[in-house]
Amino acid sequence: MILIADSGSTKCDWILLENTDNNIVKRIRTSGVNPSVLKKKDIAEVIDNCEELSEFKEDITSIYFFGAGCNNKKGEKKIKTIFEKNFSNVTKIVVKEDLMLAVFAASQEASVVCILGTGSNCCFYNGDTIEQKVKAMGYILMDEGSGNHLGKEVLKNYYYQNIPEDLKFSLEKSFKLNDDKVLSKLYGAKMPNKYLAQYARFLFENIEHPYAKEIVTFCISEFIDKQLLKYKNELNEVPLYFIGSVGYHAKDIIKNELKKRAIKAPENFIRRPLSAFIESVKEDRTFLKKVV
Repeated sequence: MILIADSGSTKCDWILLENTDNNIVKRIRTSGVNPSVLKKKDIAEVIDNCEELSEFKEDITSIYFFGAGCNNKKGEKKIKTIFEKNFSNVTKIVVKEDLMLAVFAASQEASVVCILGTGSNCCFYNGDTIEQKVKAMGYILMDEGSGNHLGKEVLKNYYYQNIPEDLKFSLEKSFKLNDDKVLSKLYGAKMPNKYLAQYARFLFENIEHPYAKEIVTFCISEFIDKQLLKYKNELNEVPLYFIGSVGYHAKDIIKNELKKRAIKAPENFIRRPLSAFIESVKEDRTFLKKVV
C-alpha cells in the first residue's frame, strides 16, 4: 500500500492507496506532525496512538509525506527516521515541504502558489523546481495571513482593549478566556501556533462584523504585500493559486485586496490540497514518479 500525508501544525491528513490501482483504502486524520516544533518522541506518539495507521503498518511499502517544517534537511531526516522505525516493510520514503504538495495540487504547470493555513508560504514553480524569494522562517517571525497570524491579532486586540464590546462578548463566551491559561498556551505549549489558529475560526464565524473583517483584511494585506508581491513579475506570466483553509474562507477578501493591487485573482481556491493531489494520482498512474 501507498501512504500519502499532508501535515500542518494543526492536523495531518493521511490517505492509504492500493498499490495496484491507486484506489483509496482509508482516510485518516491525526494531530499535526511538524518536525520543526515537535520532538521525535512526540511525532512517534502521534503515529503509535493512531489505531487506523497501526492496523495497516505491515501493508505499507511506500510513504509520501508533505509537511510544514520539512523544508530543511534536519526536519526531513527526523521524519524519515521515525517512519523507518515504525513501518518495517517500507522501501520508499519521500519527505517534502508542504509547498510541493500545494504546487502539485494546483497545477503541474508554471505558477505562483500561496499557502494560507495554520501557517503561510509563497513560491514560484517554474514547471520543474520551486523558487522562493522569501525564506520561510516560521510562525514567530513570519506567517503573515495565516491562522496563526489571525489568532495573534485577535488576542492582541482583545488585550489592548480594542475589540468592540459585542465582539468581545462573543469571544469571551466562545473561549472562556483566562489570562493564566492564555499565557500557558502561548509560552508553555508545544505548538502555540496551533493554539492561536483556533481564534481564526472565530473571525470567520463573525466575518460579517466590520471589526472581524478588518482584522482578516489587515492580515491578508500583510501577506500580499510582504510575500506575494515579491513575485509581481512572475504574476504577469503565470496563474496564481491559493491553497489552504484560511485562503478558502478569506477568498472574497483576497480577491478584493488583489484587485486593489491590479493582480488577477485565482479562478478557484483549493481548500484541501491532498484531495486534489490524490485525484491526479488516480488519473495518472505515473504521477507519483514525478515527486522525487
